[in-house]
Amino acid sequence: MGIVYLVGAGPGDPELVSLKAYRLIKDADVILVDNLVLGVKTLIPKGKRVIAIGKTAEEHKFSQDAINHLLVELSEKYEKVVRLKGGDPYIFGRGGEEAVYLKERGIEFEVVPGITSAIAVPALFSIPLTYRGVSSSVTIITGHEMDEKEESISWEAIANLKGTLVILMGVGNLVRNVDNLLQNGMPAETPVAVIEKGFTEDERIVCGTLGNIVEVVTKEEVKPPAVIVVGDAVRVRERLM
Repeated sequence: MGIVYLVGAGPGDPELVSLKAYRLIKDADVILVDNLVLGVKTLIPKGKRVIAIGKTAEEHKFSQDAINHLLVELSEKYEKVVRLKGGDPYIFGRGGEEAVYLKERGIEFEVVPGITSAIAVPALFSIPLTYRGVSSSVTIITGHEMDEKEESISWEAIANLKGTLVILMGVGNLVRNVDNLLQNGMPAETPVAVIEKGFTEDERIVCGTLGNIVEVVTKEEVKPPAVIVVGDAVRVRERLM
């Protein structure tokens, strides 16, 4: 029986991968890759067995149940199995679910943290998520709930926070997310930045306010993946440009 490594690939730049993640990529017998590992794929040695299991809102090559089962199956065949996940495995990467599944079946596993896009992408575009006198807290939420009827986010609480809000996977539900914030009291003039495809050749940022960001994103035809930053910290960018 082998060991499964749940490895964070970071935001896509190979130079932002940890030394441990790099070593495991080199040493792995088989690697399961997500769509968002992007440039990190260049670190995978030629001839290595690679299984693409990425999921998008439109297409699922493997269901999560199938991925869980595959991890167990591969651990019975190989000594070192690497599950290479975009960002950090435990930040909306389903890594927690995979870890529980492996633990319940007696499979040895290890989690290797990665830099989440929630932090790296805003930094790339000169947005400090915390800044003295502006924002002393950061809240990270998903903008894509599995089922609206079972939405677990307290929008009233979120809308009344004074710090920075980062929304991952929120472009597809941008209208609903913005409406939830506005209806629960967040001011329409709150600055918003939407950063598309960070750490790729197509990266770009569009800015606006909570009151007009839907119109701006629609006009600019912003597509996923994108990181949405809401709060006064967005204005600090103007002082860094």
